[in-house]
Amino acid sequence: MRRFLLLCALLAAASASAQEYEEPLAPLNGVGRITVQGGWRLTTNSTFRDSFYSLPAHQGMERAPASPGGPFLAGSFGYSVSELIELGIDVFATAEQLRLTGAPTLTNITYGGLVGLRFQTLWDILTPEGVVPFVGLQTGPTLVYSLAEKAGRREVVTQTWVGSMGATFRFSSRWGLTAEYRLAFARGRSAFSNLPEYKNLASFNAGGNWFALGVTYMLAPEPSRPFSPI
Repeated sequence: MRRFLLLCALLAAASASAQEYEEPLAPLNGVGRITVQGGWRLTTNSTFRDSFYSLPAHQGMERAPASPGGPFLAGSFGYSVSELIELGIDVFATAEQLRLTGAPTLTNITYGGLVGLRFQTLWDILTPEGVVPFVGLQTGPTLVYSLAEKAGRREVVTQTWVGSMGATFRFSSRWGLTAEYRLAFARGRSAFSNLPEYKNLASFNAGGNWFALGVTYMLAPEPSRPFSPI
């Protein structure tokens, strides 16, 4: 019995010692972040399609399949001013092609910059340095470019609003994997609007659903230096 009690005491002491020397998770406050993402954009554009097939020249035509979407690329630069708030700047580009019955293929490209806030926290789960879930709100100037054969091109500068949610899985104090979903609100005028027969055509959705996966590199915060008079 005494040997059993001694063994339990030794195990408890070893466990307490391991917990005492276990390194805490790297904090978020003061950390810079660079994220490069790639993914896919999905946009129904039902309003634009309904408007197109309601025009006199296209009424009664069999509708072409909806767009399968297009590529999405983004680069993010962030700085955590606290454990809960990050300031960020993003640059992005995305595109898709719309195929419509009785008309040339319409290529739409959206690119621009975004600034905004992310609200974040740190969970000690799943990965060695924990998981950082976040939600964010961003806005910024965007150029919407539309091109179609025989119709030329059309450019519109607009303001885009984006809501986002996602998480960064930190595998070390420097590297992580970020998964993110963005819902973007922006409108553009199609190249068809250059032609008189399309003057009543509605604008198209230049935003939509953006799904992305990327690599994140985290910059260590600057060490605090005590003031020393010269």
